[in-house]
Amino acid sequence: MEKETFDLIAKTFQGLEDVLAEELINLGANDVQKGRRMVSFTGNKEMMYKANFCLRTAIRILKPIKYFTAKNADEVYEKIKLIPWENYLSNDKSFAVDAVVFSSEFRHSKFVAYRVKDAIVDYFKEKTGERPSVRINKPDILLNIHIAQDKCTISLDSSGESLHRRGYRQEAVEAPLNEVLAAGMILMTGWKGECDLIDPMCGSGTIPIEAALIARNIAPGVFRKEFAFEKWNDFNQDMFDRIYNDDSQEREFTHKIYGYDNNPQAYEIAVNNCKAAGVNKDIELKVQPFQQFQSPARKSIMITNPPYGERISTRDLLGLYQMIGERLKHAFQGNTAWVLSYREECFEQIALKPTRKYPLYNGALECEYRMYEIFGGKYKDFKKEDYGRKKKWER
Repeated sequence: MEKETFDLIAKTFQGLEDVLAEELINLGANDVQKGRRMVSFTGNKEMMYKANFCLRTAIRILKPIKYFTAKNADEVYEKIKLIPWENYLSNDKSFAVDAVVFSSEFRHSKFVAYRVKDAIVDYFKEKTGERPSVRINKPDILLNIHIAQDKCTISLDSSGESLHRRGYRQEAVEAPLNEVLAAGMILMTGWKGECDLIDPMCGSGTIPIEAALIARNIAPGVFRKEFAFEKWNDFNQDMFDRIYNDDSQEREFTHKIYGYDNNPQAYEIAVNNCKAAGVNKDIELKVQPFQQFQSPARKSIMITNPPYGERISTRDLLGLYQMIGERLKHAFQGNTAWVLSYREECFEQIALKPTRKYPLYNGALECEYRMYEIFGGKYKDFKKEDYGRKKKWER
């Protein structure tokens, strides 16, 4: 039974579907199909465990248990009651239901979640005379109902807490960069440790830490205390222990990662986070404003997420991006920089022509991720380095 294959869905942020699909293919998943904010695939129990443990750009891994059509919440209730829930739940376990609805037929996602919950509770009451408890925080079993028009999918959530919560973050600056987004940004450049990497505005250190994990090929799940599948009836502890303890894919990293920030508090937080992730030897942190950025001694790639929030005045923001463009032109020649931002007027202040542009979402903000090849003199004389830009995922 452990070799039995089944459908799986990896959820992600909009803009990272191509990177996630490539991760899944490299992991050995079958039938990989990209969708919107998700990638579907097939695999066995071991693949499901590996997907949770190894994927850098997945938010959660869902295991669909039933597909059906329904035109209203009552129909959802009836279809859910037909599922043999004793295969997944028992009276002594708690559960919760998360609903995602894209349909004009259904009034509210919370109402759908209530009806799914009612169906499961009623199923057990009719079968056993007792009922499992519903718990919002840290339930034993987390279920997901996804409705697109009249097409419904009920799934087991094998991850539990979002996979972006790696477990190494001790503290964070205000509005920290999501770990999944940071890993996606790095993977989109094609960098895997072939040269030095610099983040001149690193905040609490998310990009440097995710870069170090990628460079050494350390699985992001190694810091997690628990995955939801560990509470399932069919959990295979030996299988998961083998995955957890297998470090055969880890590799040496002979270059360096540099993280700078002008905020001493952010620096302290970044230092603690790097230590917690066990990558402090690979990362050199320093309190330094971008104005003082000097040309790196060795070939480098820059990946950064400058401020662009509402807390900064427009004048200061535009001045910051003007300074970014000035430093790139004068102190980063012969290298490649990648910048994530969401305001066109900010990018205009950089005053450099991007080689590539990719749409990415940072939370609810529709951003752009731009690549700049910084060269001196004539462009035709500039020898471009290939950081893996000719990837299948390029649009």
